[in-house]
Amino acid sequence: MLNNNELDLPGNTTLPGTTYPAMPFVFVGDEAFALGEHLMRPYSSRGLSIARWVFNYRLIRARRVVECAFGILANKWRFLHSPIHLKFETALSAMKAACVLHNFVRVRAGFNFEDSLSHSLESPNPSGVRGTRHGAAVRDHFTSYFLSPHGALPWQLEAI
Repeated sequence: MLNNNELDLPGNTTLPGTTYPAMPFVFVGDEAFALGEHLMRPYSSRGLSIARWVFNYRLIRARRVVECAFGILANKWRFLHSPIHLKFETALSAMKAACVLHNFVRVRAGFNFEDSLSHSLESPNPSGVRGTRHGAAVRDHFTSYFLSPHGALPWQLEAI
């Protein structure tokens, strides 16, 4: 559905602090996925500029947050550890219910959010699959944004 532009994704929007091109919402992937307008993957690790190292670092951090969140969710709701043999609509409802119940349980237990941005991650080491030219342009724009005054993190250059 993503490749055929059949997902009901939000419309493009400008990045915080910018007025130029509206950017698409994207999924974060690893080097196994092809780059696309709505799917970002790391740059190849050969001959990376500082800007590309920063992009890879930020992408890998985002992917890690998603993987950790899903791991926590799946460990609470065990049906997520195996294929879900339901109709798509029913599976979607089950997933939404698990998210709502998970958040309810966390709030009720007094869960305090720990800022994951303070934790360091491994260095990026991607390689592999190519993608579309438009996907490359989107990735390049995110790369520039991550080094701009509005998109940079104060510690990102020290982390790569």
